[in-house]
Amino acid sequence: MSATYDSVDKGTELPPRTYQVTRLDLVKYAGAAGDFNVIHWNERVARSVGLPNVIAHGMYTMAQAGRFVTEWAGDPGAVTDFGVKFTAMVPVPDDDAGATIEISGKVLDKLADNKVTVDILARAGGTKVLTRARATVRLP
Repeated sequence: MSATYDSVDKGTELPPRTYQVTRLDLVKYAGAAGDFNVIHWNERVARSVGLPNVIAHGMYTMAQAGRFVTEWAGDPGAVTDFGVKFTAMVPVPDDDAGATIEISGKVLDKLADNKVTVDILARAGGTKVLTRARATVRLP
């Protein structure tokens, strides 16, 4: 799914992808990130502080958006700038399915030096979970 600078134009839609997130994924992420906040793995505590359920780490959600762009670009090193604003939580039920993060994108602009700006849309449960999600990508 590797894109090239000449194969995209302003407005080019990136093929949408879905990413599943389960409680096991959150535990693995907590270990890798060192973020063991109990709201990310203990439903009783999460609900006691007013959350709807255990929630995915914001940075985990952001990482899925980054994964989406790097899979499209074909090279993780192609992303030269990436940022998001977190707008909603991703509740993760305690079942085999977990939650689904749906990600799509569009080329906003073609820049110099074979770079493009990509606008990213991430939703979970029909709710937009990231806003101002943008990446600058250098394509071959």
